[in-house]
Amino acid sequence: MLTISQMSKGFAGRVLFEDVTLQINRGDRIGLVGPNGAGKSTLFNLILGNDTPDTGSVTFERGSTVGYLPQETAPVANETVLEIATSITPEVAELSRRIKMFEAGHDTDSHDFHEIQAKFDSIGGYTLEPRAKAILRGLAFRDGDFEREARTMSGGWGMRAYLARLLVQQPDLLMLDEPTNHLDLEALQWFQEYLKNYPGAILLISHDREFLNALCGNILEIAHEGIIRYRGNYEDFLVQRAANEEQLLAAYKNQQKKIDQLQDFANRFRAKASKAAQAQSKLKQIERMDKIEAPLASSRTIKFRFPQPLRSGLRVITLKDINHAYGDNVVYHRMNFHAERHQRVVLVGPNGAGKSTLLKLLAGVLPVQTGHRELGHNVKTGYYAQHRVEMLQMGRTVLEEASDLPTPLPEQTIRTVLGSFLFTGDNVFKPVGVLSGGEKSRLALVKLLLDPPNLLLMDEPTTHLDMASIDALISALEQFEGTLIFISHDVYFIRKLAKHVLHINAGKLTPYHGDYQYYLDKTSALNARDAVTAGGKSDAEGIARDAQTEPSAPQSRKEQKRAEAEARNARSRDRRAAEKLVADLEKKIDALETKQAELTAELEDPATYQSGRAVPLNRELTHVVDDLTAATAEWEQAAAKLDELTAVP
Repeated sequence: MLTISQMSKGFAGRVLFEDVTLQINRGDRIGLVGPNGAGKSTLFNLILGNDTPDTGSVTFERGSTVGYLPQETAPVANETVLEIATSITPEVAELSRRIKMFEAGHDTDSHDFHEIQAKFDSIGGYTLEPRAKAILRGLAFRDGDFEREARTMSGGWGMRAYLARLLVQQPDLLMLDEPTNHLDLEALQWFQEYLKNYPGAILLISHDREFLNALCGNILEIAHEGIIRYRGNYEDFLVQRAANEEQLLAAYKNQQKKIDQLQDFANRFRAKASKAAQAQSKLKQIERMDKIEAPLASSRTIKFRFPQPLRSGLRVITLKDINHAYGDNVVYHRMNFHAERHQRVVLVGPNGAGKSTLLKLLAGVLPVQTGHRELGHNVKTGYYAQHRVEMLQMGRTVLEEASDLPTPLPEQTIRTVLGSFLFTGDNVFKPVGVLSGGEKSRLALVKLLLDPPNLLLMDEPTTHLDMASIDALISALEQFEGTLIFISHDVYFIRKLAKHVLHINAGKLTPYHGDYQYYLDKTSALNARDAVTAGGKSDAEGIARDAQTEPSAPQSRKEQKRAEAEARNARSRDRRAAEKLVADLEKKIDALETKQAELTAELEDPATYQSGRAVPLNRELTHVVDDLTAATAEWEQAAAKLDELTAVP
C-alpha cells in the first residue's frame, strides 16, 4: 500500500535518513520509536506529502487514503461535536450543510434538494451519523454532547472529536501521533480494542508501552540515519534491539582492533623504503573499510541524586467525614481517608468515580465542604496537574525558570536535571514561551523535583512526556523519600511506582495493601488496563464525569438513618467474622510452625536415621509444610480482607 524507496533526507545540515526503503501493507500495526529529534515527525511529513525527500520516493497504491491525527489540532470553529465527527471530506461537509439549511427552511429549491439528497445518499452520507455517534460514545462523549459546539469544551475533548472523524472516515492508512494523550482510561480501553479490529494499516507514535504492546505487530526504530524494522510488540523490540546492539558493539570493537593494527603497521614502516608501499597499502585498506559507527547505549540512564524533602510525621494527611458534591451530584458522603509517610498510592476506578476530586481535596485545591482535612506534622503538599504549566513565566529562559527556587541550587545541578528531561545544550536558553506543550510539562516537572514537597499529588503526570522523560520521572520518583499519591493511565508507570492501590467507585474507597500486581490478582482482572478501570460497565454507565452525574432519588432522613445503621451493623458483623477467622488461622499457623520445628529437630538427630524413622518423619514434615503454606496464604487473604473492613468508615 505504501512504499518508501531509497529515500534520503537531511535537515539543517544533518542527515536524518540515508537510503531508506520501507513497505507498509494493509493490516499492518506499526509503532514508530526513536529519541526526540531522530526524525519521527519528519517521516510523518514525508508520508503525508508535506515535505519531499532529497532523493528516493514515497508512493502509495492507487486510490489509497490516508488519515492523520497530530498531537495538537487547530482550534475548532463553530462546529458541533457531531459535525466534526461526520465531516469526513469537504464534499460530505458541504452536502450535509445544504441539507440542514433546507430542513431549517433557509433553502427552498426542492429540485436542488432532491439532487443533494441523492448525492449524499450515494456516498453513504446517511450512514455516517449513526456510526459517528457510536464512535463518539466509545470515546466517552454523552449523547447530550453531540450538538454542543466543540469550542465550548476543553482541548482534549476537541481532539477526541477529530479522532472520531478519522475513525468514521476509516482511511486505508491511519497515522496517529501520541493519540492516547487526551484519552482517559475507559476511552483508551475502547480505542485500543477498536483499533485491534481496524481494517486498514496503522502507523503510530506513542509513549504508552501498554498501548504499543497490545496493538503493534511491528516496531520501526529510527537510528543510525536509517529505519530498522523489528517483528513483534514493544517488549519484543527491546529484547531484539539489545541483542542487535550487543552484536554491533562486538563488530565495532573488532573493526577498531583491525584498524589499530593496520595503522600501527603503517606508522612503524612508512619511513622505510622497503616497507613504504606496504604501509601505504595498509592506509588505503583502512580508507576502503565500510566504517561501523559506535553504537549508542539506548539504555543509558543519568545517575543523579535528586533533592529530597524534609521528613514529615508518620500520619501525613487525614480526610475525615468528607461530604463533597457538585450541585445535586454527590461525589462523596462521609468519606474517610488517610496516608502515611513513604506510601506510594495509585488511585484507580471508573471514569467519573471521583479520583481527581479526591486528589484535589487532598491538595487543598478544592475546599472541604463539610468534614475535616488535617495535614500531619511538617507536611508540605505539592500538586501536579496539566494547569501547572500556566504558572511558568513565559519571558524567562528554561534555565532561568528552573533556577527560580526558594532554596538556590548550583547551576550544574539544575542543568543535570534539565538534561535528564531532554533539555540539553543550548536548549536551556530557549524562552519558555516558545516551548511545546510537552516541553512545558517537562519543565514544570523539573521545577517540582528540584524543590519537592513531602506529600506529592500527581494527576496524569506522564501526559505529553516521551519514553525517555517518563523513565527520568520514574527514576526521580523511585528516589523520592516523601509520600506519593497519583492517578495515571500508564500501566508501566503504575507498575514501577505503586506500592498501594486505592480503588474508587461510587464514592466508596477500597484499599489494596499491595503493589499493582497484588491488586490485579485480587480483582482477577482480565488485563492490566481493565483493572485500572475496574468497576464494571454498569458502574461506568451510571457514573459520568465529575460534576456531571444525574442525582439519585432523594431519601427521607429516617430512611437514610435506617440504611446507614443497617450498613454499620453489616460491616460490624463482617469485621467480627474476619477477626475470628484471622485469629483461628494464627493459632493454626502457630501449631504447624511448632510441629515443623519438632520434626526438623528430630531429622537433625543422627539417632533418627539409625532407628529407621527418617522416612515417615520426612513424609510427615512434607505434609506439615504444605499445610503451613496453605494456611499462610489463607491468612494473608483474611488479613487483607480485615484491613479493608477496618478501613471502611
